[in-house]
Amino acid sequence: MTVLDTRALGRATLARQLLLDRADVPVLDAVAHLGGLQAQEPQEPFVGLWSRLRVFDPSVLSDLLIGRRVVRTHLMRRTVHLVTAGDALAWRARHDAMLRQRVLGVYRRELDGVDLDELAAAGRAVMADGEPRSMTELARALAGRWPTPGPRALGEMLIAALVPVAQLPPRGLWRTRAGVRNVLLSSWLGREIDPPSPDGSDPVGQALVRRYLVAFGPAASADLRAWCGLAGLPAAIAAIREELVTFRDERGRELLDLPDEPRPDPDTPAPVRFLPAFDNALLGYHDRSRIVDDAHRGLSVAGARVVLVDGRVAATWSVEAGTVIVTPLRRFSRADRSTVAEEGRALASFLSDKDSHRVRIAASPR
Repeated sequence: MTVLDTRALGRATLARQLLLDRADVPVLDAVAHLGGLQAQEPQEPFVGLWSRLRVFDPSVLSDLLIGRRVVRTHLMRRTVHLVTAGDALAWRARHDAMLRQRVLGVYRRELDGVDLDELAAAGRAVMADGEPRSMTELARALAGRWPTPGPRALGEMLIAALVPVAQLPPRGLWRTRAGVRNVLLSSWLGREIDPPSPDGSDPVGQALVRRYLVAFGPAASADLRAWCGLAGLPAAIAAIREELVTFRDERGRELLDLPDEPRPDPDTPAPVRFLPAFDNALLGYHDRSRIVDDAHRGLSVAGARVVLVDGRVAATWSVEAGTVIVTPLRRFSRADRSTVAEEGRALASFLSDKDSHRVRIAASPR
């Protein structure tokens, strides 16, 4: 079985994630291709798409949110994702059990004795009037029937798990600050979410496997689980295994892939790319060594924005007074500093609507 080393896997990830070459595709197609973008920080998906698309107008993404073509909702890993309307409706029911379990993992003691099905029905009944509500407002509406858990536990279980909701614009619009207001996902998108398969098969799980491999492969089943949070996909993998090709990584793990997806030569040049906080190019794997050193793995869950140099996390970045500030994690060569500065100036221009091209690169660590 062919062994793919870390560099080969890194280049495959860049190609699948539209980070090796910026793509000439519409914004909606890019969101679909990526299986959504993690979006609990509302402005971060704009940088994620800017780094991936040859031409990206942020107003287009805002218009897609307003036009209900994309939606912000709790989905993979119980995190807020920006996904297409079609994917939200098709995937939501398949994530129900995982969402419940993840909330219970935090609030099991507070929710002990609460009939979750009864709570779900009550939450949907309150939301059925179509009035946008915050998590706290929904929890308070039901606190009289369930006073013990407290509003935080009750609200998290309702909004993040039991009641499929969409976060309404202006939350998530370009350069807009707004609180979270929720309405029923089915009401916002004009269609009920797809029910589970009645015959016990798992077509949604199989589709998730394929979609994941298109955007993240080659990858192990543990990587797939890390991306979506679903533990019950071995049967889905088994059902489509004849469609797949397999490899090994340097640790001996079996890697799955679709046969015709790109696996570039490991020596393919990789451009500098600036990634937003919580980008799935990092979080979409259990083994993230293909793109980040183990010493810096924690950056991906800490919300650090990172810079890729030669396909690997080499710096963090932030913005202060219109200046993109880059903090190297390793020594930069003169060529590294030049290419990082060039891409940083382009990012500063994007973020400031061309008012600033300022970038500052801190000294490399000794």
